[in-house]
Amino acid sequence: MLTVDFDRLGLRPGERVLDMGCGAGRHAFEMYRRGADVVAFDQDADELAGVLELFGAMKEAGEVPSGAEADVKEGDALAMPFGDGEFDRVVAAEILEHVPADLQAIDELVRVLRPGGTLAVTVPRWLPEMICWKLSDDYHNTPGGHIRIYSDTELIGKLTNAGLVYDGRDYAHGLHSPYWWIKCAVGVKNDDHPVAKAYHRLLVWDIMKRPRTTRYAEKVLNPLIGKSLVVYFHKPDA
Repeated sequence: MLTVDFDRLGLRPGERVLDMGCGAGRHAFEMYRRGADVVAFDQDADELAGVLELFGAMKEAGEVPSGAEADVKEGDALAMPFGDGEFDRVVAAEILEHVPADLQAIDELVRVLRPGGTLAVTVPRWLPEMICWKLSDDYHNTPGGHIRIYSDTELIGKLTNAGLVYDGRDYAHGLHSPYWWIKCAVGVKNDDHPVAKAYHRLLVWDIMKRPRTTRYAEKVLNPLIGKSLVVYFHKPDA
């Protein structure tokens, strides 16, 4: 389930790209399939081990173009072990809402992006996220959980103040917002609740089958209740 539109990001084969806060690797895998030279970066060693294993499996299965490379790197988002301007494209998906020093993390994203390069940042969207917070304290009061809710204006402002040029925004995963509202209402850990289970089955079916009806429904819902805000930027040429 991808949040970033890589065509809009401008990703091309052979480019060096960073997935900062890669988690289980969903965006890193797609960039690898598209022929990029990928670095999946995270502070969770266990997650990175799984990502590296799947990188290898993808290569063995012939799912990536010849010459594409992929690796993982463990570290801190506030002091990344990369050179200035090292990456052509940078993705930071659903990570800044977890970081207390988000301005420092943004400065690092800008630092490692080359002049002329592009960046995509995704965070939970203000309205769907606010509803979750109102329905359940357990949704966000967990170690490593969400510590802030961004408005579009706040996130765009912080990134432009760091020296980037705003290129546009999008909203994604409109079908997922009701699921999280249900989870928050019945208990975020109550996976056996019949309504939550039924909606989860719908989401899994949608992800696997991608039928035309739910694609259309999500297209309609995304501007209204899309779960994620996606913003696109470029770094001015030196």
